[in-house]
Amino acid sequence: MRSALAFRQRLELRAAGLITLLPPRLQVRLSGQPPIERDGQRLEPELQLMLSLIERRGRPPYGSLSLPEAREEMRRGAIVGARPAARLVAGVRDIEITGAAGPLPARHYAPIPTGRPQPLILFFHGGGFVLGDLETHDVPCRLLAHHAGAHVVAVDYREAPEHPFPAAVDDARSALRWAYANAARLGAEERVAVAGDSAGGNLAAVAAWQAAHDGGPAPVLQLLIYPATDFVERSRSHELFEHGFLLVREDMDWFADQYAARADRTDPRLSVLRADGLAALAPAIVVTAGFDPLRDEGEAYAAALRSAGVPVLVRRFPGLIHGFINLTGVSRTSRDALVEVGGATRALLADLGDSGRLADVARAAGAASD
Repeated sequence: MRSALAFRQRLELRAAGLITLLPPRLQVRLSGQPPIERDGQRLEPELQLMLSLIERRGRPPYGSLSLPEAREEMRRGAIVGARPAARLVAGVRDIEITGAAGPLPARHYAPIPTGRPQPLILFFHGGGFVLGDLETHDVPCRLLAHHAGAHVVAVDYREAPEHPFPAAVDDARSALRWAYANAARLGAEERVAVAGDSAGGNLAAVAAWQAAHDGGPAPVLQLLIYPATDFVERSRSHELFEHGFLLVREDMDWFADQYAARADRTDPRLSVLRADGLAALAPAIVVTAGFDPLRDEGEAYAAALRSAGVPVLVRRFPGLIHGFINLTGVSRTSRDALVEVGGATRALLADLGDSGRLADVARAAGAASD
């Protein structure tokens, strides 16, 4: 059985790699549809073809699968969607860090040395607080370490439904304290940024907010990639993109029920868009995708930070979809986007390190937004 699955995965990897080699017009033609346009945006042809192949294959909603099956389905999809990036870092090592209820698995990506001290990025993976692990986001973390020029520590926080809200939040806060206490031991500067995608973007934002108000060490930068920021209201982008663009309504509802069924969904540790005291937070890079149900709530959080006086760089990639950092092997535009995000992170971390003045970061963010 395992050999059959491995053979199928090798075939899927080869087929996925072929998508990027096709000319855009052929990608659209093979999808069986005209170019997809919505809300003044055009979906990237390679993603249009990929989504059509997924639809033909018939991926079931995660909630219709057993929990082990759902987690394996995401793991398989992430491996197929990503391209190996082993040579981009100086080393990778599995470690343990201190979580809120005990040790947590983590993975340290050491960047190629530059002769100068390099900061540390604490990364929280996406997956709806239910799915995802160190393997699903291995390639994105390697790419981020390389292009941001930083150490990356990916955290395998506790997931629902075994550990519902606020277990993951508590682990993220503990992980940030651990990162500051252990940065030097990892060979990194004692300047820590928080980062994450989707559910992980939520955890990074909440950890930054908590750190700004509880007296603990706070991050110097937030990198929030299509973050979930509001569990209360459904935005316009939910209505526009909740079907057909990888992250679907059924899955979002299932994730929320697994993670926060008994929670007050206005709690700022869950819906960080509703948090007070944003002015004290670190500068932020907020990344969104045009065809993503979470697009508007991510951009609303960026606007809230900016209104509070926090320097914010907002970058929307109009032709991309939710989860694009896991699609760098099937989508050149997704890989280019993650490379750009890494470069912006490098630039802002350098500005902070050289001057420590938020005005410099604000000017850099403003220039990058133009």
